[in-house]
Amino acid sequence: MERFTSVEATIDALARRVLGRLPQTGLSAAAIEFLVFGLKQAWACLFAGALLGLILLTRVVWPDGIGIARYDFLVVAALALQAAMLLSKLETIEEAKIILIFHVAGTLMEIFKTDMGSWVYPEPSVLRIAGVPLFSGFMYASVGSYMTRIQRIFDIRFTAYPAFWQTAGLALLIYANFFSHHFIPDLRLGLFALTGLIYWRTVMYYRVFRFRLRMPILIAFILVALFIWFGENIGTWSHAWMYPAQKAGWTLVSWQKLGSWFLLMIISVVLVTAIHKPRLPDAAGEAVDSAKPQGSVAPALPPTSS
Repeated sequence: MERFTSVEATIDALARRVLGRLPQTGLSAAAIEFLVFGLKQAWACLFAGALLGLILLTRVVWPDGIGIARYDFLVVAALALQAAMLLSKLETIEEAKIILIFHVAGTLMEIFKTDMGSWVYPEPSVLRIAGVPLFSGFMYASVGSYMTRIQRIFDIRFTAYPAFWQTAGLALLIYANFFSHHFIPDLRLGLFALTGLIYWRTVMYYRVFRFRLRMPILIAFILVALFIWFGENIGTWSHAWMYPAQKAGWTLVSWQKLGSWFLLMIISVVLVTAIHKPRLPDAAGEAVDSAKPQGSVAPALPPTSS
């Protein structure tokens, strides 16, 4: 897996020249790491942030009588974003594949969920399947885009990563439960426990600027799910979709949905690791010693290990 596209490699080289002259110890060094972390997170959210920005913008300034439905415009805009990111080498072909997979899986779930009344799309549109506007699949795809971009931008490595048959089986059970809980008891509590059992030993190691840090992967899952939940609140406020409780007026999305996003994110992690195999840390010393400066924003990667 290439860590950077050609455009990103150019940006990285410029950043190294600037940041490499700054202090390497003390509060200044910590502030630099925090700044780079935020910038990398924003870059990983490039597609998701652009799509969410368009959803907000069209909610605020969409003119009447423009001749195209807002939802249809969002479909065209999302496709244009994807084309622009690929042509400008801001996104890799592998990331585009994951976005396509997520779009299909998300649209299938949307068709079922809207038919069951879990949520609604209140505005009219032409580009839709079974009442589901096609732009909705891109919202799932944006999660997949973020997950695969963050894995390469932060050069994420793992120790004690579970076997693929375990994670794939878990993902299939989670996906099935999103459908089956309408007819049989909801198994999400058991799925939470199974997720903890499978991933409890797994630690992720990620490079910010000078340092490689580590975090239990279950904590990372929770933090990303919380981030997505915030985005969902923005989406429902902008009437991109609405839950039954929000028909009389917007209210905060239920905290129960945080658990749904946690489980859905597990599916995204499994799909990403199916394409980009989990890799071991470079060396035991680098993995454990998070206080050891690495000396550059993007050192060359060693041969891939699995």
